[in-house]
Amino acid sequence: MASLTCAQLLSNYPDEWQAATVHPFLQQCQQATITSEQFNTWLVQDYLFVVEFTRMAAQVLAIAPPAHFDTLLGGLAAIKDELLWFQAKAAERGLVTTTAAQPTCQTYCQFMASLASQPYAVQATAFWAIELAYNQGWQLHSPMPEPYTEFADRWGNVGFTAYVKELEQQANSALANATESEQKSAEQVFLEVARLEKDFWQMAFAAES
Repeated sequence: MASLTCAQLLSNYPDEWQAATVHPFLQQCQQATITSEQFNTWLVQDYLFVVEFTRMAAQVLAIAPPAHFDTLLGGLAAIKDELLWFQAKAAERGLVTTTAAQPTCQTYCQFMASLASQPYAVQATAFWAIELAYNQGWQLHSPMPEPYTEFADRWGNVGFTAYVKELEQQANSALANATESEQKSAEQVFLEVARLEKDFWQMAFAAES
């Protein structure tokens, strides 16, 4: 069996990936028609998500080959900055980050935690897919007007794009040495990330503030 690649996953599931990266939430941010309540719901829940994503990043690093440490450690340093940035953005808007996670956010966080038992190829694929969804989602809807400009710039900038490409190369490297069963698991995890990303954007409209 030929090894699975990240590019093949994107090619095989274009509709699922588009749903993960093109959504009315992002479109309305770009059009400046999103309501403050909707954006604030997303902002607080995304902070809670990033807290758990930090744990996932540590899980991935724990089983990664040493050759992949540099990229992953750089990502962890960026996540540290991101957590502080989220806290500052929430404070500017008078939002409380200790609120409870919405069911959609809980489901995503539980999914990330469950990956700890998976082999590195599966975790690396999921990690890449999560970061790519943000990179492409915000990039495809750039430029954005104020006050959303810095959000689009944070995840749509060329530096973050380069980082995501490094994650793709590392996932491909792991998949090249993965068993057929592991590759199938990686494929399922990719599809689950796509579904969860779509649901997470939608949460801004459906959730109570």
